[in-house]
Amino acid sequence: MKTRTLRLSALFTAAALTATGCTSVADMMGYDTATLNASAAKSYTQVVQQAQDKRVLDTTSQTSRRIQTVFNRLKPYANQANQTGVPFQWQMSVIKSNELNAWAMPGGKMAMYTGMVDRLKLSDDEIAAVIGHEMAHALREHSKKAVGQQALTGLAASIGGAVLQSTTGASSDTVNLGANILSEYGVNMPFSRSQESEADLLGVRLMAQAGYNPQAAISVWEKMNSVSDNNNALNAITSSHPTNNARISAIRRMLPEVMPIYEQSRR
Repeated sequence: MKTRTLRLSALFTAAALTATGCTSVADMMGYDTATLNASAAKSYTQVVQQAQDKRVLDTTSQTSRRIQTVFNRLKPYANQANQTGVPFQWQMSVIKSNELNAWAMPGGKMAMYTGMVDRLKLSDDEIAAVIGHEMAHALREHSKKAVGQQALTGLAASIGGAVLQSTTGASSDTVNLGANILSEYGVNMPFSRSQESEADLLGVRLMAQAGYNPQAAISVWEKMNSVSDNNNALNAITSSHPTNNARISAIRRMLPEVMPIYEQSRR
């Protein structure tokens, strides 16, 4: 009888936490914005140090200089868009790698791989599209929502064996929050379709404000199509990310709104 009561209590707790939203769950588990940003900054320092030790931290190439120039031009507009209540300490590291990748941790700790620029032959406007997109993930706290989702997943999986606490309904052991999650921010943790779309649209606005042509966001995804075409019907249904063509269509629909911002920034 006691075990059955514990299971029911855990089930009701999981339902209650789901209703509060994943961001609220992260707050309740001690991962408020300031704490999460600070924790991510520590993980980021380790990543940068590892890159330096392996001699893949790029601080001198033309590609690195171009990325940093675009990043610094976008930063003021990213700061203006920050609605988290906590100032970000933005930082960009460039990693020597053929991988087509860029990412942002909570609090604005970012990296971009040289392969993204060199293999796709990105213009500065296209670099701005990629950086703006990743900035948007950080500004909308998508990693924080993912932490909340991790908490809910861990809690739901542990019903029947959870050790409940009166304040949160679950112990830190139950939800398995730790360095293994922090180390994956923006690198291995997939965002949802809606979050990817949100990042696309905010990123386009940021680049327009900074004086980069928003149409370049379309050409980035056209180039991605030439390398990895993910537009088949099965992928459109099952993938956690929007297809490249879906992103292109959404950005095209937003152009009438952001092109005037771009034109104004160039006056």
